Amino acid sequence: MEVLSMNVRKLFALLRREGKTFALVTAGTVVMCAGIVAFTLPYRFPDVGVTGLAVLSNYLWGISPSWIIGAANGLLFLWAWRGLSPRFVGWSAYSVALTTAALELLKLFPYPHLSEPLLAAVLGGVVKGLGIGLVFLAGASTGGTDIIVVTLRKRFGIDVGLYSFYINAVILFLSAFVIGLENALYGLLSMYAVGVVMDGVLKSFDRRKQVFVITAEMEEVRRFVTEDLHKGVTLLHGTGGYTGQERTVLMSFMTQRQTVELKRFLASLDPRAFMAVGDASEVVGQGFKPWKKDD
Repeated sequence: MEVLSMNVRKLFALLRREGKTFALVTAGTVVMCAGIVAFTLPYRFPDVGVTGLAVLSNYLWGISPSWIIGAANGLLFLWAWRGLSPRFVGWSAYSVALTTAALELLKLFPYPHLSEPLLAAVLGGVVKGLGIGLVFLAGASTGGTDIIVVTLRKRFGIDVGLYSFYINAVILFLSAFVIGLENALYGLLSMYAVGVVMDGVLKSFDRRKQVFVITAEMEEVRRFVTEDLHKGVTLLHGTGGYTGQERTVLMSFMTQRQTVELKRFLASLDPRAFMAVGDASEVVGQGFKPWKKDD
């Protein structure tokens, strides 16, 4: 009985701690799926990543995208889970599982048909960007190429952004042969809208973050922040108040999304690292808000 009570308390503590994450991942995934069902599939627009391959399979052979997304991501998680943090894997897997269910359920609802494909492309991008932004805000991902590029970076030090671009470019190129050049261009516009809205969601929920990191792997962390996140760092020299040992402290300013990426990196690189994150009400200077003459 005592063991059961302890487990119940742990469960409630977990729900309190991860309740916001659950809400964001659930809402974001459902909204993203609504964008796919209401705008991408009816107008035969392309998509990127695993979703892009799933959509392409639907256009070619009539296979439900949910089956491709579920199967492909399942294989990716089996391949990559050892190199990723359990929390990231858990929430990303939940998002993928919810995606497979939501895509099937949302097909049962009617959606208005727009006569103008351009408007449909933009609206689809806005809806999907909102959904993906909420998932990223929670520190999770929607699976697919996110899993591939994060794993490649951790295992082989490969440039994440560059390989993600190559993968998506190939998928778009193949899509043009199936749906035609005009629809492919509409899809490209829709994906641009996804990026703009996604960044807007992340920025609207955060101010710039001030980050302090203490780790035994300082050179690796410094390289990650400067080369992968493209943020400047300042290395401070400190002394531990308890141990008296001299330690290097990394300080940097970054966005909420970059903070999440840094957390994932630290969790896999050095679980004993110390990281403190605080809100910076205003950051002025190179890489952030520019100086004005009246500042």
